[in-house]
Amino acid sequence: MLKKIVMLSVLLLMSSGAFAAGEVAFIDLQKALNLSDAGVKAKAEIGQQVKKYEAKVAAEQQALKDMQKEMETQAVLLSDDARAKKEREFQQRAKEFQRFTKDIQEELQQKDADFTRKIIDEILKTARQLGQEKGYGMILEKAESSIIYGDPALDLTDDVIKAFNLSSK
Repeated sequence: MLKKIVMLSVLLLMSSGAFAAGEVAFIDLQKALNLSDAGVKAKAEIGQQVKKYEAKVAAEQQALKDMQKEMETQAVLLSDDARAKKEREFQQRAKEFQRFTKDIQEELQQKDADFTRKIIDEILKTARQLGQEKGYGMILEKAESSIIYGDPALDLTDDVIKAFNLSSK
């Protein structure tokens, strides 16, 4: 509802001549996040951590498969108590594995969210500075502002990415 009110207000201001052509621009935050140097670096860092954890997960999965296979081959040789003990050990290890994978997933999601939040904050700061320098009355975010059409000449995304990359070096 608030989004509609804001958009209606912008449209009314624009139609009343309060903004001259070119004073309103937009940026695509998702594109800026994905294509900025900091965004690319953050994705690569998360990707490296995923690969590191994938190796650990694969090793533990194989260990669990081996343990299960061993239980199946020894089932007829073991006493009921020994077989029950092995099954409990297997179940305990499987639970620990599930907890481990859940913890990994949560950790990676949190790191991704932290990187994203930090980079977006910096991109917005850069967009504000660029807007002031270039004299824009308003800069909208492409996805959140429900822009149906935007003249490519008003798209500041590439300018914001360039300025952000320069400011973060």
